[in-house]
Amino acid sequence: MADSAEVQAIVARGKITAEDVLKLRNRVFWKGVVTPKDAEMVFHLNDRLASAADPSWSLFFVEALTDYVVMQAEPQGYISDENAEWLIARISHSGHVDSENELELLVKALERAKQSPVGLVKFALEQVKLGVLDGSGVVGHKHRLEPGVVGEGEVELLRRILFAFGGDGNIAVTRQEAEVLFDINDATSEVDNHPAWSDLFVKAVANFLMATCGYEVPNRHEALRREAWLDAPSAGVGGFMSRMLAGSLDAVWEAYQHGTGEGEAKKPASPGLTIGDEPRASAEEVRWVADRMSRDGQLHANEMALINFLKSHRAHLHPKLNPILDRVAA
Repeated sequence: MADSAEVQAIVARGKITAEDVLKLRNRVFWKGVVTPKDAEMVFHLNDRLASAADPSWSLFFVEALTDYVVMQAEPQGYISDENAEWLIARISHSGHVDSENELELLVKALERAKQSPVGLVKFALEQVKLGVLDGSGVVGHKHRLEPGVVGEGEVELLRRILFAFGGDGNIAVTRQEAEVLFDINDATSEVDNHPAWSDLFVKAVANFLMATCGYEVPNRHEALRREAWLDAPSAGVGGFMSRMLAGSLDAVWEAYQHGTGEGEAKKPASPGLTIGDEPRASAEEVRWVADRMSRDGQLHANEMALINFLKSHRAHLHPKLNPILDRVAA
C-alpha cells in the first residue's frame, strides 16, 4: 500500500506519472488483495489528479477498484450489497457518474462479477438514461451524438451493461432493467433514434415478458445480440420494422423454443406466453407491461413492433394484454 507521504508528494506535484502508477501498482497488488485503505487511496488520487495523470492511470484505477469491489468480499466473484452501495456512493455525484474512469469501473465491475445486486445494474442503466434525456454525467458529455436521441454509442453501452449483468442466475432481463428501457423509449419515441435501439428494446422486453410467462430463455448474448443487417441502408421506418420482424427476431424466437446447437427441445417451465390453449403468467408482471405500454395513451413504434412480433408467432398472451393487442394489426 502506498504510504501517505508518497501520496502527498504526488498530490503536491500536481500530476500522476507513469512511474507513479508502476510503484502504486506494485504496492497495491503485491499482497494479492486490494484493501479498503488501498481503495480509498486510489479514489483520493483520482478525485484530485485524474485530469493530470499518465494514460496508464486509468487502467490501474479500473483494475484496482474492480478487484476490490468484486474480489475483496466473500464469496469472491460476487458483488455484495454492501460493496455495491459503497461503489454507488463513491462514484455518484448527485446521482450522476461524471468521469470516464468511474463509468468504466462501474461497467467493468458488472462484467467481472458472476452476480451483482440488481440495484447496481439499474444504477448503470440510469447513467445512460440521464445522459440521453438530460445531457448529464459522463454519458451526456461524452457519448451523446444529439440531444434527446439514442445514438449507436448509447445502444452499445446499454447492451454492454445488460450483457454484463447476465451472469449466474441473471439470464432473463429483470423488471428493473425493463423499467429503465421503457423510460428511455417513452422519452425518445418521437425522434430519429439509431435502429439498433429498436432492435435492443424489442428483444429485451420480449425476453423479460417471455421469461415471466414461463419460457426457458436463452442467454443474454443470444437473446440480445446485435444483428449485422442493422448496418444495411434503411427503407424508412416501415422497411426497418418489417426487416426486424422478418429477420433477426425470427431467429430470436427460435432460441426460446429450441436448443442452441445440440438439437434438444426447450419447453416452457410453466406455459404462459406459449403456443397453447390456456395462458398462465404472472398477473402482476403482465399488468405492469400492459400499463407501461399504455401509460401515455398511445403505442409507440417499438411497442407495436414488440406486439406484432408476439402476435405473428401465434403467442398466446395473458388476457390483460388483449385490449392492447386488439389495437395493433398483426
